[in-house]
Amino acid sequence: MNRSVIFLVSLLCLALASCTSVQVSSYAGQQPRLIMEEFFNGRLTAHGVLKNWRGRVTRYFNADILAYWQDGTGTLEEDFVFNDGQRQRRVWTLQPVAAGGYRGTAGDVIGTADVQVAGNSVFLDYVLRIPRGDGYVDIRIDDRMYLVAPGVLINESAMSKFGLPVGEIQLVISKAD
Repeated sequence: MNRSVIFLVSLLCLALASCTSVQVSSYAGQQPRLIMEEFFNGRLTAHGVLKNWRGRVTRYFNADILAYWQDGTGTLEEDFVFNDGQRQRRVWTLQPVAAGGYRGTAGDVIGTADVQVAGNSVFLDYVLRIPRGDGYVDIRIDDRMYLVAPGVLINESAMSKFGLPVGEIQLVISKAD
């Protein structure tokens, strides 16, 4: 098989795989039920790893999160410390929208994040601007979070560029209170 045929078959497989992705509604009946205003309220901690497209851990991090709600709008102040000493701050604003979801914004998010909640799960879809060298690169993030016990949330994120996988993030978020 020549390389152009292999490339076209690979693109077709990628397209088909994206059509069959799991929806957050698949978790509507799962417990414990994730209520955003309850879980993301107060002090939380996060601990995770970043992997490259080959699945190799390239960095790890810890974060302190202060989350609160006022007049129905949520704020998550995230302060990250990476293993190389780099510090990063992201402040999310979550505003409720129809059908139980939210619209999320942050300084390094391009446009808005679509946030959907069902059962024990919350899925986010957004484009994150990441510093790279002297410039930036915009990466699509498919975030999937699952409340596995009261106060413990597992998060897996797929990162892609032009529809191709470039890495992933795995982390645990825990209530600190």
